[in-house]
Amino acid sequence: MKFRSNERKYIVAFSYASLTDVVLQLLIFFLLSSAFVIQSGIKVHLPRAVHQEQETKGQITITITADGRVYLNNLNISLSALRNSLATLLEQRPNDLVVIHADRSVTLQQTVDVMDIAKSAGAVRFFIATAPAEK
Repeated sequence: MKFRSNERKYIVAFSYASLTDVVLQLLIFFLLSSAFVIQSGIKVHLPRAVHQEQETKGQITITITADGRVYLNNLNISLSALRNSLATLLEQRPNDLVVIHADRSVTLQQTVDVMDIAKSAGAVRFFIATAPAEK
C-alpha cells in the first residue's frame, strides 16, 4: 500500500481562464466607453478632410441638415431667429468657438449665409466640422 508523500508537485501548465476573463472585461469596458465618445445630436454627413483640429471646450454648435433645417446647440431654430439666439449666447460666452456642422449636400451658399448671420451676431471664431478622410 502506497501512502501520499508530503512532496508538493507544481502545476506546469498555465491556465488561460483568468486571462481571458480579464481580456473580456477590458473589451466590454472599451466597447461601452467608446459609445460615449460618439457625438450625439443631429445626424449629418460631414465633408471629409485629411487634416483636422478639435477643440471641445467653449463651443457653440450650429448644424445645417441636408433638408435645410438649422439647429443651434441641438435645438431646431429658424434662420430669422438664429441671429438673436446666437447673440444671446455670445453675450454670455464671448470667446466661444462657433462650430458649423453642415451636411455635405448643403450648398456653400447656405453655409456662408449661416456664417454671415453668426458674424452679425458677434461671433469671431469659426470652425467647420469635417469627418476624417477615408484611407
